[in-house]
Amino acid sequence: MTDVDLFVDPICPWAWITSRWLLEVEQVRDVRVNFRVMSLAVLNEDKDVSAEYRKLLETAWGPVRVLIAAESKHGPDVVRPLYSAMGTRIHLERAGRGPHMIRSALAEVGLPEDLADVADSEEFDAPLRTSHHAAMRLVGQDVGTPVLHVHTGGEQPVAFFGPVITPIPRGDAAGRLWDGVLAVTSTDGFFELKRTRDRPPIFT
Repeated sequence: MTDVDLFVDPICPWAWITSRWLLEVEQVRDVRVNFRVMSLAVLNEDKDVSAEYRKLLETAWGPVRVLIAAESKHGPDVVRPLYSAMGTRIHLERAGRGPHMIRSALAEVGLPEDLADVADSEEFDAPLRTSHHAAMRLVGQDVGTPVLHVHTGGEQPVAFFGPVITPIPRGDAAGRLWDGVLAVTSTDGFFELKRTRDRPPIFT
């Protein structure tokens, strides 16, 4: 069994698609995905971004703060279902990123709804930053979310940003993509493959 740490921010549509792909990979490969938290708000707080994107980032703090608070109080296993509940509401149901979405997601997974109160608090920002920087130490600062860390048992960590894909590969296609991504990213000295995106995220 290969453990994979997947660092995600709930507001990122590309991370959502990658996470759903990895759930498919679990069905066809001996892979176990551990969901962890990174933050686009933390990543970009000192960067020169557009006013429109800065406004979007203001809505990003709440969901990741609640995820980290839930992890801190109830253990790491709650991140996966809570992230999935949030992501379903954000990306599929278009329910926004605010308190109603958060409380609904918490209720779905059986967590106390008062965890939503930390969305506007800095109480859990220290562990949030610790989790975020754990991802950044693996891949550097020139990336976004998602970040994957594959525990191969080797001396060098296999970690990377992405893959950025759409639509979600299913079944055998998911497994073949996993095999290829792992082969490429396990190659010493490999850094980058990229091409311009020509379509928006497709969630179905």
